Amino acid sequence: MATRSLSRNVPTGASPFAVEAEELAREKFVDPLVTAKGEARATVGLRKLDTLWFATGTLCNLACANCYIESSPTNDALIYMSAQHVARFLDEIGPLNVREIGFTGGEPFMNPDIIAMIEGALRCQHEVLVLSNAMKPMRRHEAELLRLRHDHGDRLTIRVSIDHHTQEVHEAERGPNSWEPMLDGLRWLSANHFSIAAAGRSLAGETQEQARSAYGALFEAQGIAIDAADPSCLVLFPEMDAAADVPEITTECWGILGKSPDDQMCASSRMVVHRKGEPAPRVVACTLLPYDPGFDLGDTIAEANGAVSLNHPHCARFCVLGGASCSA
Repeated sequence: MATRSLSRNVPTGASPFAVEAEELAREKFVDPLVTAKGEARATVGLRKLDTLWFATGTLCNLACANCYIESSPTNDALIYMSAQHVARFLDEIGPLNVREIGFTGGEPFMNPDIIAMIEGALRCQHEVLVLSNAMKPMRRHEAELLRLRHDHGDRLTIRVSIDHHTQEVHEAERGPNSWEPMLDGLRWLSANHFSIAAAGRSLAGETQEQARSAYGALFEAQGIAIDAADPSCLVLFPEMDAAADVPEITTECWGILGKSPDDQMCASSRMVVHRKGEPAPRVVACTLLPYDPGFDLGDTIAEANGAVSLNHPHCARFCVLGGASCSA
């Protein structure tokens, strides 16, 4: 069992991952073309579609304190994606040589079509990444997952959310009694030789080196085959809060920061969502922004190949400044 020491006190009911910053100025992230200072806003073109995500729905068995998509046991703002709709998009991307299909939620394993959707993508020879909390919804599909593992091997990866390497911080975010079931699910995946990864969050005051060392100790103690030193096996996401202040990204920032638009998530990925009340799924620019109309790109992948204006705090905090990506 990992230590339960906490790097900072977490008030009851508060998220340990809240961003500590001034409130975001109202004039920021308003105009898709220019910043509040009148400078040209940065954009990112689709270099190549490498990962196509499907939002399986926002229903989840947990209600995390700082969930960017507001998933919960009652939120169905994104309704369940259907296997039929996934198949339509898989047909559309057939000629595009898309490497990876990702399934995110909510909790994907709550969607009744999840196994059919995963299997459809695997049969099309894509790599498949499923984001899960590894709790009861996933465990109900053990027999089917073992069959997919047998038939398709490491082309199926399940990435499990572990918000912190300590039970106290993890449960401050995800709720009481969420730690042991998550570890049990991870141990099952590891014991059955699935390709697995973990996703944690960067806690203020804790370096990447400290976090990876502590996660590594946890995995070793639990007999979980994840290399915490490998960024592709343990992804540490930056803190996110759309209401907290963050600089806007201008066209000049690429040179100032030494970064490239081609390295941003929206240069290589898109996500399909089905919003409640809409007749069919839509394609959006980013896994982090399923609701913002400014990031809705159309009904088809072909319509969604235009440049994306970085007109949201998440664009700056998570992607450009945080250097993060949801893809494997």
